[in-house]
Amino acid sequence: MAIPRPLWGNHLSFVGIMILTAVVISLLFYALLWKAGNLADMPDLRIGFYNFCLWNEDTGSLQCHHFPELEAWGVSQIGLALARLGVYRALVLTLFVPLPLLLAWCNGDKGEWQLAVGFLAMSSVLLAGGLGLFLSYVWKWVSLSVLGPGFLALSLAQVLLILLLMATVMFPPRAKKDKCQLLDLSKGLRDCEG
Repeated sequence: MAIPRPLWGNHLSFVGIMILTAVVISLLFYALLWKAGNLADMPDLRIGFYNFCLWNEDTGSLQCHHFPELEAWGVSQIGLALARLGVYRALVLTLFVPLPLLLAWCNGDKGEWQLAVGFLAMSSVLLAGGLGLFLSYVWKWVSLSVLGPGFLALSLAQVLLILLLMATVMFPPRAKKDKCQLLDLSKGLRDCEG
């Protein structure tokens, strides 16, 4: 029984999609967990999803501010909660992407592939919305020059999520092959019918 080898192009596109997924997950873990969500982390300024610390000239150290004071400065508690929910939910949804992709690739099921596409689309929207909302509240205190590696990782993850979404739409899984197509034609089709 001879089994024809599949084209390498089909496998390369799937491997590329899985590698991109792993890179996005790594970037989100780095920014949100390793860097604790801090987008600006300098000796005199630390602003992130859970930190809002500014330099205090009187004490000569960082002073962290909390919500009654932050609301007086124009930072909405609900807005910041929505920003946190968006970026951290994007991480959670992205964690669910590899399994449906793998199952869809192995089974040739387009429904599982569409589930992965849905997870990627929601992750992209949530990450962009959460990051944009957060930056709109803290832009008074940060500039592009003080944003650190956490912000760079989230921005790169956003770009790669969009690229990954386009790749999954353009390269759906191959159709599941029938067993009859895999048999050697020299033996005839009688073997697969019985």
